[in-house]
Amino acid sequence: MDALDLLLNRRSASRLAAPAPQGDALANIIHAGMRAPDHGTLQPWRFVIAQDEGLARLSEVLYAAAQQEGLDAAAQDKARQAPFRAPMVITVIAHCEDNPKVPKWEQVVSAGCAVQAMQMAALAQGFNGIWRSGLWTEHEQVREAFGCREQDEIVGFLYLGTPQLKASTTVVPLDTEKFVRYF
Repeated sequence: MDALDLLLNRRSASRLAAPAPQGDALANIIHAGMRAPDHGTLQPWRFVIAQDEGLARLSEVLYAAAQQEGLDAAAQDKARQAPFRAPMVITVIAHCEDNPKVPKWEQVVSAGCAVQAMQMAALAQGFNGIWRSGLWTEHEQVREAFGCREQDEIVGFLYLGTPQLKASTTVVPLDTEKFVRYF
């Protein structure tokens, strides 16, 4: 797949099924994430892969967090079912360090770039995914389950698998006028 075509026509896929990337395909996805811009070569990313029993464990973590938040039964069930939307979920954590030349925000952005690169690598290999964030990325119980230190940030959950719906090949380009200006 042509890289420019991939970037210009990228779409997330929320309906994902097995198979998930494995072997060389998964290694390519991880390596793509590790090629994210990285000022100071701090390597400020950590990837936690959940599949099979790992999805069940993630389900219980999210369910417990929803209970702790006092969410209603429907919201608790939604949290419990969330990991099973795909056969693999990669939690991406910005592993931040105090650095006089590389502020924390830059390390978090680097981890975000890693997620984007990983999703693009999945798509280039015939898989797809969706980057999800929200309440659980900041919830203390979830952060603790992933071994986050105080300075770390969960930047998102990358759901990966085989898309169940064929994406439209027609992506309407956005009008760049309102987003771009020249200095």
